[in-house]
Parts: sequence; C-alpha cells; structure tokens
Amino acid sequence: MPPARQGKVGLWSYLRLFRRDVLSAQPAHLYRAWMAEFRTPFFRSYLVNDPPLVDQILSAPATEFPKSERIRVGLKPLLGESVFISNGETWARQRRIIDPSFEGGRLKTIFPAMWDAAQAAVARLSPCADGRAVEIEAETSHVAMDVIFRTLFSVPVEHEIAAAAFAAFRAHQAAQPVANIAALLPWPKWMPRRHARGARDTAATIRGLIGQLVSARAAEIAAGGAPDDLATRIMTTKDPVTGTAFTTEEMTDQVAIFFLAGHETSAAALGWALYLLALYPEWQERVAAEVLREIDTEKIYFSTLSRLKTARAVFREAMRLYPPVPMYVRDAACPQEFRGRQVPKGAQVILSPWHLHRHERIWANPHGFDPSRFDTPEGRDCMRAAYIPFSAGPRVCPGSAFAMAEGTLILAHLVRAYRFSRIEGRDPMPVAHLTVRAKDGIHLALTPRHPDGEPQ
Repeated sequence: MPPARQGKVGLWSYLRLFRRDVLSAQPAHLYRAWMAEFRTPFFRSYLVNDPPLVDQILSAPATEFPKSERIRVGLKPLLGESVFISNGETWARQRRIIDPSFEGGRLKTIFPAMWDAAQAAVARLSPCADGRAVEIEAETSHVAMDVIFRTLFSVPVEHEIAAAAFAAFRAHQAAQPVANIAALLPWPKWMPRRHARGARDTAATIRGLIGQLVSARAAEIAAGGAPDDLATRIMTTKDPVTGTAFTTEEMTDQVAIFFLAGHETSAAALGWALYLLALYPEWQERVAAEVLREIDTEKIYFSTLSRLKTARAVFREAMRLYPPVPMYVRDAACPQEFRGRQVPKGAQVILSPWHLHRHERIWANPHGFDPSRFDTPEGRDCMRAAYIPFSAGPRVCPGSAFAMAEGTLILAHLVRAYRFSRIEGRDPMPVAHLTVRAKDGIHLALTPRHPDGEPQ
C-alpha cells in the first residue's frame, strides 16, 4: 500500500500530492469511513464507501450521476466523445451500438485470438527466463495490447501501426493527462481548456494511428472482405433507435477507449497478479498444478476457461487489492441527500474501488491476499456489496467478461510456462494516475517450469 496522507492540507498542497499519486494524497481514515466530504473554493467533493449508497449511485439512471466534467477535460484529447466519458443521449447511443459485440457467445469467437496472444507472450519471455530481473509491467502491457489488436483488428501488436500506437500510448501515460488543474476551475463547458503539450501531442499521434486502422477497415467492409472481429462487428452495427452506425471519427473515439480500458487496465491487473503469486509461492504452485492439468497448449478449447477456477480467483483477488481504476468520478445532476448530508447540484461524487475493496469494516483481512475468500459465504457477500473493479449499473464496463477471460487465460499460460520469484528489496510501490501501476515497475525473476510443474 502507498502511505496515506498525514493531516489536513490546503487545496494547492492537495493538488501537488494528487499529481504525484492519487492514492497517497488521500487520508488513512478513508479505509474505515462510510463517507467523507472535501470542500474547495470551486466545488464540493464527496467520497462514498457505504455499500448501499454506492449501489444506489451506480444503479441510478445514468443521467442522475453523469461522468464528471473534470475527468472528461483531461481525457478528451485522446478519447474524444468515447463511451467512457460521454453522457446523455450520446452515451446511450454508443452503448446500444457497442454492447451487442460483447454479449452472450461473442466471447467464444474471439477466444482463439486471446489464446494466440498468450502463447506469443510465453515465447517472447523465453530469452528472459534465466533468473535475472524482468520488468513485468512492460511485458503485461505488451501482451494486453497484443490482445486488443488481435481481437479488434486481427493483427498482432508487432504490426507496424500497432507497434507505433503501443509506444505512443506509453508516452501518453507518462504525460499524466488526468492531472489537469484547469479542470478544477469553474469555467463554462464551451471555454477551451489547456492541456500539457506532451499529453496533447501523444493523443494526436495515437488518434492518427487509430484513424488509419479504422479507415482501412471501413474500406474492407465496403469491399466485402473484412474479417469477423470486434472492429467489424462494431462498425457494422446500427443503433436500433436512430438506424445510424459509427462514423470513422466516432469509431476512432471508441477504439481509443478500448486502448485505455481494454489494454491499460488488463496490463495493470496482470502485473499485480504475477507479483502476488511471486509473493505467495504456495498460491503460485496451486495455479501451476491447475493449469498443467487443464491446459493442452496444442488445442484451443473455450471450455478451458471454466476449469481455471484457481487462476480466476487469483486474478479476481488481484483486482480487489489493486483495482486498475482506483476511483470513479461522477457529478450530482440534482440535489441529493447522502447519510443525512445535503449534497448540492454539481457536487463531485467519488466512488473509490481502492478504498472500498480494502475497507476495514467490510472485509476480513482487507489488506491481505486470500483468493479463497470468494469461496466463503462472507466473501461472496462482500463481493456482492463492495467489489466493483468494473463499476456496476448502467455504466458497468461492457468488456468485463472479456477482461476476466483475458486475465485468467494469460495468467494461466504464463504460470504454466514459468515460475515467478520475488526479488529481495525490490517490492513495488503502487501509484495511481490513469490506473494503479507500480512507481518503479514490477521486477520479478523468471525460471522455466518442467512439464511436471517443477522449475528447472
């Protein structure tokens, strides 16, 4: 855990802490509080941890608690009007077009692409599996981006445009686009906001590369020769209400959020899952035994996923301790009452998976690693009440099943091939900007496994 903030601070001191790390800018009492209020000269902010109130906010119609304009400002250069930050009818239309591509049996058809990405990651790590330190987050970022490109556009990440987009996205993260002080000022929405040059330039580069892929796919669809992947499905789906499909610009917005939500969050969760398995080798061996029993690398079976129960539990627990998106920020569209307090219209409402998942009045051993907790009645109750790595309600992540399948499968393939070991003195420190990452990376040692599960 990152150290919590000590004592009260003023707005500008808080902003400096926030820019360095969202999590360590927060006070320690949030791990026990049901609600906290933060007042600034420009707005009021309410962080909510009370499970019934969290459920009320997330389950309400999307118009009651729209996405915060303060978050939109920082992400807009990259995401445009994507489903992640849009509101109102724009958002509703986008969900009507996107959701069918992630429903029901659709996951089964893209499962082979996930499998191929996992196998490619195993092969890519082979030269590094000699006991030396490997920066795991770079590797999980690589494989997660590979999954996105294979499932969306049927090309591996080594494709020229894919590789350039991958590099540009890492640079965009470093520019900290969310830490935009102008977003805090009470300017009207029509007034342009300034963005750091690095964030603006990298966003333009990424969108240009995505635009090339989208335009090429549109031409393939028009010619009748497009592959049956996610991009084709989304681009050929028409909104049942308006009868319109996404334009090239609109599809570029959506692909950009698939990069952010589909790549970045999965990469972060996989990195922390591998670190936790290195920290708790007894759990790593349980995963290894399961996957060696259940995965035949020569055959691709979608039914394999349902048998990887231990790997799934580990990935689920990793997202409890290190939720990829640490906070969801909404605005109150009308006056509300939270726990007897009057919440004015326009107030910022924060739901924090980071604090909710570690809440000391909800979870047993809240800061400990215990994948078996979800097999207990108490753990299942906590999961229903206080586990929201993909949000919930109308704005639940449409790709949640995709992410769980991806994370479980890749984790299983990597542990089947390698043993991951902690390096003394190099435990990672979590920091949060766009997602919860490690301050200086996650460094682990890799050694190959024998087919019987023993490391060489």
